[in-house]
Amino acid sequence: MDASIAVRLHANDDVVIATRQLMPGNRVPGEDFEVRNLIPPGHKVATRDIKAGEAVHRYNQIIGFAKTDIVAGQHVHVHNLGVADFERDYAIGQGVHDTAKVAQPATFMGFKRHNGKVGTRNYIGVIASVNCSATVVRAIANHFNKERLAAFPHIDGIVPMPHPLGCGMNSAGEGMLALKRTMLGYAQHPNFAGVLFVGLGCEMNQVAPLIEELGTYPAGMMQSVNIQDLGGTSKAIARGIEMVEAMLPAANAVQREPAPISHLIIGLNCGGSDGYSGITANPALGGAVDMLVAHGATAILSETPEIYGAEHLLTRRAATPAIAEKLIGRISWWKDYTSRNGGEMDNNPSVGNKAGGLTTILEKSLGAVAKGGTTTLNGVFEYAEQIDAKGFVYMDTPGYDPVSATGQAAGGAQLICFTTGRGSAFGCAGVPTIKLATNNALWNRQRDDMDVNCGDLLDGVPMQDISQRIFDAIIRYASGEKARSEVLGYGNDEFLPWQIGAVM
Repeated sequence: MDASIAVRLHANDDVVIATRQLMPGNRVPGEDFEVRNLIPPGHKVATRDIKAGEAVHRYNQIIGFAKTDIVAGQHVHVHNLGVADFERDYAIGQGVHDTAKVAQPATFMGFKRHNGKVGTRNYIGVIASVNCSATVVRAIANHFNKERLAAFPHIDGIVPMPHPLGCGMNSAGEGMLALKRTMLGYAQHPNFAGVLFVGLGCEMNQVAPLIEELGTYPAGMMQSVNIQDLGGTSKAIARGIEMVEAMLPAANAVQREPAPISHLIIGLNCGGSDGYSGITANPALGGAVDMLVAHGATAILSETPEIYGAEHLLTRRAATPAIAEKLIGRISWWKDYTSRNGGEMDNNPSVGNKAGGLTTILEKSLGAVAKGGTTTLNGVFEYAEQIDAKGFVYMDTPGYDPVSATGQAAGGAQLICFTTGRGSAFGCAGVPTIKLATNNALWNRQRDDMDVNCGDLLDGVPMQDISQRIFDAIIRYASGEKARSEVLGYGNDEFLPWQIGAVM
């Protein structure tokens, strides 16, 4: 895709996307209009006259409706484009097609666990049952600095996982169930050789039932401390340090070995999207996802508020009507959830998204679903639910990056691919997070934060080459190469289970 000043994504589109700042009087090659306003990079310009109330198309899909008459060559953005209700054709299952499988799946170097799963990292996790134990959790993990872990070269670190939940909430409500699924998911996550739960003692979210639900675990690698039973904070910290120290030799004894990438579950996320996200990084990641699925791996698309308006593109790919109906049901749940909290599903995009050229949630969502590639949708899962299907699947999460990624990791994702056009600062707790830049300017400006550049698609690099670049990076980072977010220390403050419901 060689786009010198603007790019058209489909013959039926009513807009093209500027790839550099356009000035009044500029003409776009291949288009029959003259630019009338200053158009920032990543923003839209009308290719025809559009009457007020008419649908406006990008990706050959509706991204909104004209709020006023728009003249060809004018800037199309929040001042003249808005959202309105319209019927979507779910066409359930009509887009399903056979997915080719490779004869010899690729491999990565991972840590094989007792439960048959394979990790991309070798951590010990210290997980709070409740916000009240957060200080103890951090103190235990912080004790194990680089000097103290130097004798254990095969351990990637001790990960603290404090959070603001665990009490003051409905003990049987959606929020508590989501929190428990999250904690259980991390406790059995293959990126963790061992786990220490830290409880207060009187909280609603009790540790003992969680450990009982986990079942069999390698001897000594699943432990817990209770602050009140031990006699207070200092004693709980000392006891927790002893327990983690006892885990270190066994955790260090596990070393990387080859494993087929069919063991990989990849979380797909985006943050700080811009007008290029749906042109470069997201579809390029989608191409890599198609490759992963062909190799037997699994990929999780999420962020329900940010696929709203594009869900019909997913229902068309649903393997069964039940899978499609479950996705539609989650959309309905979100409509009710936002309504009862005084919000709307179209309160997106964010300030940064709009500055980058995205105008409506419809436009943002249509670009976001491109991360999921083209293969069959094989499952829809609730937040932090264990992923037990292969191929392309969906998990219901908020669009807020740390909450979404925490749910994906709890579901089993050992690595996350994160596209960004504005430069989001993020890394997931215990899970390497690969940052994909949507444009060359971001790649050059925040090179220290980025792992893969997708912006050179607009310079003529073929899409399949960038998808291969992402696929190769996934194998490298899964095999131990440190992502920039890991090097920079992201993750210790990004464990954030979804808080659903009233705080009481």
